[in-house]
Amino acid sequence: MSNRIGEKFQITSFGSSHGTAVGAVIDGCPANLELSAEDIQKELDKRKPGTSSVTTPRKESDEVQILSGIFNRKTDGTPITCIVFNKNQHSKDYSMFKSTPRPSHGDFGWMTKYGNYDYNGGGRGSGRVTIGHVIGGAVAKKLLKTKDIEIISHVTQIGNIKAEKLSFDKIKENIEKNPVRCADLEAAKEMEELILAKKAEGNSVGGIVETIAVNVPAGLGEPVFERLDGDLARILMNIGAVKGVEIGLGFGVTQKTASEINDEYFIEDNIVKTKTNNSGGIIGGMSNGMPIVSRIAIKPTPSISKCQNTIDLENMENKKIEIKGRHDPCICPRVTVVAESSTAIVLADHMIRSGFIHPSNLDD
Repeated sequence: MSNRIGEKFQITSFGSSHGTAVGAVIDGCPANLELSAEDIQKELDKRKPGTSSVTTPRKESDEVQILSGIFNRKTDGTPITCIVFNKNQHSKDYSMFKSTPRPSHGDFGWMTKYGNYDYNGGGRGSGRVTIGHVIGGAVAKKLLKTKDIEIISHVTQIGNIKAEKLSFDKIKENIEKNPVRCADLEAAKEMEELILAKKAEGNSVGGIVETIAVNVPAGLGEPVFERLDGDLARILMNIGAVKGVEIGLGFGVTQKTASEINDEYFIEDNIVKTKTNNSGGIIGGMSNGMPIVSRIAIKPTPSISKCQNTIDLENMENKKIEIKGRHDPCICPRVTVVAESSTAIVLADHMIRSGFIHPSNLDD
């Protein structure tokens, strides 16, 4: 089972939804980066459950503890180990799923591949393990900030409700103003109403999350197998609820001609730029200095209270199932920080690999 990602800047995720704890080990972070538990906690607070009516009612403080890697409030070059203890597990809610896989969950794959499967809340396959992504991303974002790189994720669509396109600064200003984390405040109201309507029906709804990274230098990534867009797509697809990834114009390129979408170069104040950014800041596998833009398609949360069809593997017969417990009617708002974190991990790794950040000591 693979639980690590990254080459120079590596994240190893551990823990399960209803186990003792979840967390991450970050290896490869240079020494002398100012870092505290507060830096990580503010990121975790964006994804923790029970914060609004559009998220799961499960209440967890998600309070992080740093066990290693920090000396005098700075990284010391050794592995940074962070842990979050689970405090509000309801494992009894899942006992009925021991041999009855939930539709559109990973249960059947886990049962078939590993046999010994922690079915409580999805175990290691739960969205709760993205706490590890966010811990790693918090460190990566702090590292990238030393190079003025900023990353922001926001919800652009829920169901058939689409947000208007806004500037990076406007997105930063608005996403904290509503529980959906949508920068278009009018669309956010409609999105919230839709999510609550689906929740009342015992159903759920999906959507799209967009991530934008600015001030990324040109030259990150490799032209063949270690492409920057390839690594981004990989880590974003590794978020459990994601079923599609776009970079830049994405699937929209299929409806255009080259003359319509080619990003033409120009020079302004001795800086090379492109007139458009249909490539999403990555061309030929490498960053070109423009904002890096990605979008991910998030499926509706599969745990719903409506009656569904499944199977009983113990008795090898068809069965009806009604899923109880505490679940998100829409996972998109909480996925935003996971997408941000995942993007930050890849960019931090490539910044070190490409020589923009010293691998051992930030003071060098």
